[in-house]
Amino acid sequence: MFAEELKTLRRLGFRHLLLQVLNFASVIASGLMLWKGLGLFFNTESPIVVVLSGSMEPAFYRGDLLFLTNPPNARYQTGDITVYKVPKAEIPIVHRVLETHDILVSNSTRKSKKDPFAKYAPGPNQLMLTKGDNNHVDDIELYQGLDYLERRHIIGKVRGFLPYIGYVTIAMNDFPQLKYALLGGLGLLALIQRE
Repeated sequence: MFAEELKTLRRLGFRHLLLQVLNFASVIASGLMLWKGLGLFFNTESPIVVVLSGSMEPAFYRGDLLFLTNPPNARYQTGDITVYKVPKAEIPIVHRVLETHDILVSNSTRKSKKDPFAKYAPGPNQLMLTKGDNNHVDDIELYQGLDYLERRHIIGKVRGFLPYIGYVTIAMNDFPQLKYALLGGLGLLALIQRE
């Protein structure tokens, strides 16, 4: 099946093979640098995310690609669509802000066992309650013991989207064999390419 490709690799020699491997590695490194550069520029750990569920329909559908920003000093408003990740959860969630509360937590508040805000970090905090547009209840159950989201849980605010482009990512997560076949095929193409 791959006999012809193996003959081509033997004919090209070790130096050419090494050059192709380095070219492939530079493409991967460039992609990672672009990803990290976008993250730094937009102040978010993940500047692009894919919608994985139908909880935000009709605003966003499964497979939509979302573009995020997270301005450090901007306040989130009721109605903003945010992407957040709570502790102990692996997958970010895309939902709309229902309520916001601005609080100032002092060190004395932190020491009080009766104050409900004692669990939050000292200083000014913006607390948020979110809900999916297609859900019947708010997200308190998703917060894993928290009453509200804090600003530190927010990955970013949705600034734009491309519909259905993210289905490629969903397909690769649902069928890992497809991901490995695609990566293997790209690697093989990089190795046998003659240029």
